[in-house]
Amino acid sequence: MDSRSLAAFLAITFAITWGILGGYIFWSAPMITLFGALHGGHPLFFLATWAPAIAAFAVVSWHGGGDGLRAFLSRLTFWRCPAWGWALILVVIPLVYMAGSRIKGGPLLAPLPPEGAGPVVSLLLMMLFLGPVEEFGWRGVAQPLLQRRVAPLWAGAIIGTIWGLWHLPAFFLSGVVFAEWQFLPFFVGNVTLAILVTPIFNAARGSLLLPMLFHWQLINPFWPDAQPWDSWILVAVTAGVVWLLRDRMLTREGVVTDVIPPGLEHLK
Repeated sequence: MDSRSLAAFLAITFAITWGILGGYIFWSAPMITLFGALHGGHPLFFLATWAPAIAAFAVVSWHGGGDGLRAFLSRLTFWRCPAWGWALILVVIPLVYMAGSRIKGGPLLAPLPPEGAGPVVSLLLMMLFLGPVEEFGWRGVAQPLLQRRVAPLWAGAIIGTIWGLWHLPAFFLSGVVFAEWQFLPFFVGNVTLAILVTPIFNAARGSLLLPMLFHWQLINPFWPDAQPWDSWILVAVTAGVVWLLRDRMLTREGVVTDVIPPGLEHLK
């Protein structure tokens, strides 16, 4: 797998997502007639969100076949990581949302609906099958391939830039949460988050599990809406993490470059 694999991954990803969202932007009436209005629970919204995973599975299967795909999925079992990685996921991300919400005069936690916590828990479980699934592509394929050429800091920044642009059409659609946000803080947040998850990814030997948990925290419905302050706080947090882990972030020594884990090199 090489730069052509990365190009194929990106082409498939953008074709699916921008094709679906572009259809609703430029041909809204026919799309709504055929498929109904787009919203966060619509099957086409799920398909658009799953595009990086679909592209990743296609590229990995092309190069490694069934054995390669199984080896790729074995990265879901990689959970060992230094304590600071788990702390970033489980403690720092929630605190960022809480702090951002308080700055704008909001609550520490998102208000519960009249029905109680049940619907929020159901939404949390549904979210597990949205954003986290993207990580099969961003961290599963793009990150290792980019780290063959550039240091982790720059690999994260490149993925974050692509990730932010990939979301852009959603900001022109009503019925989805992105329509209520400003693109610039969100874009800055994407770049920042992609950098922040990078040392966790490498410390966990290319884990898919930890980036998925990281991503799940970002869309956890229990955390309050903190836009745009969460993005700016994350910039400060990420700058601190990059400085503290600069030996890991500014050199390619010891970084993860395998899409298919070692042991099945012949499949690559």
